[in-house]
Amino acid sequence: METVLAGYEADGADLVDRFEAVDAAGLYAPVADFIPRTPARIADIGAGTGRDAAWLAGLGHAVVAVEPVAALREAGRALRPGLAWVDDRLPELSRLRGESFDRLLLSGVWQHLDDPARAVAMPVLAGLLASGGVLIMSLRHGPGAPSRPVWPVGVGATIALAEAAGLRLVHRVEAASVQAGNRAAGVTWTWVCLEKTPPP
Repeated sequence: METVLAGYEADGADLVDRFEAVDAAGLYAPVADFIPRTPARIADIGAGTGRDAAWLAGLGHAVVAVEPVAALREAGRALRPGLAWVDDRLPELSRLRGESFDRLLLSGVWQHLDDPARAVAMPVLAGLLASGGVLIMSLRHGPGAPSRPVWPVGVGATIALAEAAGLRLVHRVEAASVQAGNRAAGVTWTWVCLEKTPPP
């Protein structure tokens, strides 16, 4: 993870424009039915410049933008000073412990964790969800940038980890990349929505 974060830090200035060029509503179109219609508490984990968090805040939600890369967080604060920002990182998310959210977003994040980190992260994420809350994840398939390592993501393995942590799959859909460069490189995505099962 330290290598990944260092890569994002080094590439931060170049990434801001790329991140900002993506339309958040279009990005989340495959999981639009799981974006709440009424005000909800949401954490965007790996928020980058806060693009998606700001979109959600504009819909009336209370949003926390969680971003461990200082270059991206500072760019986001400059662009969107009204957002609530937290410097925290997977797999532990130690600064969010004790919080409760209706939705957690992990867009373009899971591929940067290796299997041992994923095994730590999934119960942590489940613990941050309110009963009936939903974890919305995009799972990357294909190469990453050399400076920001990625690990293969198994959809079945991810769902199994989630189920072991008390989450159940309620939606799965395949999607093309919204970025032309990634599409040309053969990158595709699987979106999954995982609901925290209410206690019996």
